[in-house]
Amino acid sequence: MVAVADMKIRVLIVDDDALVRAGLSMILGGVGDIEVAGEAADGDQVPKMVAEHRPDVVLMDIRMPRVDGLAATEALRSTANPPEVVVLTTFHADAQVLRALRSGAAGFLLKDIPPAELVAAIRKVAAGEPILSPAVTRQLISHVSDGAAGGRRERARSLLTRLSEREREVAVAVGRGRSNAEIGAELYMSVATVKAHVSRILTKLGLNNRVQIALTVHDSES
Repeated sequence: MVAVADMKIRVLIVDDDALVRAGLSMILGGVGDIEVAGEAADGDQVPKMVAEHRPDVVLMDIRMPRVDGLAATEALRSTANPPEVVVLTTFHADAQVLRALRSGAAGFLLKDIPPAELVAAIRKVAAGEPILSPAVTRQLISHVSDGAAGGRRERARSLLTRLSEREREVAVAVGRGRSNAEIGAELYMSVATVKAHVSRILTKLGLNNRVQIALTVHDSES
């Protein structure tokens, strides 16, 4: 998360297509509060590039020849204080996208996203907000199956037992795609209290973001 308002958001672009990298660099290079910190052509370059350039956000392609975006995302998100990862894909119903979200990616973008939406998404992720709503996550889940549902169901149910009754209510509401304001109105609590509950849920369950809360709730009900 970018902590200081006047600091530029540093972005690392990871894609094996030189034209895609050039296009993204051209778009982001003209934005005053965003800086292209570097480019990588394969997932195996990510650890070194992140260590050298310390990006706030990584735009991560999925399909790359040596180390794909999924493996690179899993490795990156398992490190201390990792940058946020946004998965780049050519179509929305991709099993690998769902797996990337499970590993801690903040969301996904289609490669044909309009430039203004790309910039807005990067700003949002840099501010600590996932760019994929739980509602969209459920839509993705409804189109994609990545197997092992039984094992995930039992694990998810076990995780949710760590929560208090109130925290479980908040988690279920997040899984239904409710915003903090909607959850507050539904459960008769302030937005600040909802945020505090969400923060505790993430800590107790060892999750990265609201998307993963939604995935866990979905898994427990599957």
